[in-house]
Amino acid sequence: MKLLHEICSLPTAPFAEDRVVEYVERFARQRRLKLSRDEFGNLLIELAGSRSRAPRWVFAAHMDHPGFVATRMRGDGRTLEAAFRGWVLADYVKGAKVRFFDGDREVTGVVQAVKVAKERPVPESVTVKVAGPVAPGSPGMFDQGEARTKGKRFYSRAIDDLAGAAAALQMLDALRKKPPASPVAVLLTRAEEEGFIGAIAASLKPKLLRKTDRIIAIETSAMQPCAPQGAGAIIRVGDKTSIFNSQLTYFLTQQAEALAKRDKSFRYQRALMPGGTCEATVYDVYGFTAASICIALGNYHNMDRAKKRIGPEYIDLTDWRNMVKLFVQIARNGHTLEPGHRALRTRVEKRYQKLKHLLIR
Repeated sequence: MKLLHEICSLPTAPFAEDRVVEYVERFARQRRLKLSRDEFGNLLIELAGSRSRAPRWVFAAHMDHPGFVATRMRGDGRTLEAAFRGWVLADYVKGAKVRFFDGDREVTGVVQAVKVAKERPVPESVTVKVAGPVAPGSPGMFDQGEARTKGKRFYSRAIDDLAGAAAALQMLDALRKKPPASPVAVLLTRAEEEGFIGAIAASLKPKLLRKTDRIIAIETSAMQPCAPQGAGAIIRVGDKTSIFNSQLTYFLTQQAEALAKRDKSFRYQRALMPGGTCEATVYDVYGFTAASICIALGNYHNMDRAKKRIGPEYIDLTDWRNMVKLFVQIARNGHTLEPGHRALRTRVEKRYQKLKHLLIR
């Protein structure tokens, strides 16, 4: 829980993830874990397994959240021009309270005007009335408060996908004293909210990734009627764009079923989540073996659709804990995955062998 609260309180925006990067660097250094980065600023934390030649399991999350990046102050010293990055409908943004992070200073403001992008109904840039000067390049976020818990729910100005990153780091903490057989890594990418830019870069120039990796894309995905909050972690079979690797998804389901038999408090779901596209689609496009696990997110991208205004994102804490449990289960048993869909083939052929005589007349 400490990791979840700390990471979801960090300021971030697409291409302005420096505070999250600093936190991850400190996390890896304190635990003496290997940290690598590529030329694009994506990060990889590695935990060696007892079987060094076994395929590596990579749990991937992104470090950004829709937000603002300061461009310049106008001459009056109270008006800031800023770029907006990410997908939030423009109608929600005008009049919204915001907070910019300039070094150790936090500067509040209110969005006065919005310039809408030509290709889509989201802001391209905004004009903000601010309480003081803001340096160019400073990230800004909707001023919806830092991480806090209320009952079973966890709220913050940014949960997508900082909660996913926190879950991956929590998994490493659970594994590192007794590493699993297969090597495990956490890939943290940049600028997902602007079209998976970091993930695409990591795929095109794979300094951090290997074609033999089994990649689990982590998300907090807009809740759906078929996948409500409080019903457990979600094995995401696909998004609104594509379907993920069948063999890997089946293995995740097997591991979830095994965990549920052993741990009666563990709950999981399996669903196609069509609220958006996630990085598993990108990894699939570039020939990697990828699947996805997520939890249901309320007020996706800070859009409180019931009240038609900006609000804090929120998740169910039990869902998040169950997602961490599932990560650990998969990492510890990753070496048992057999190639060629052998497990499912064995299952269907067992039924076939029992009944095939009925086909013969």
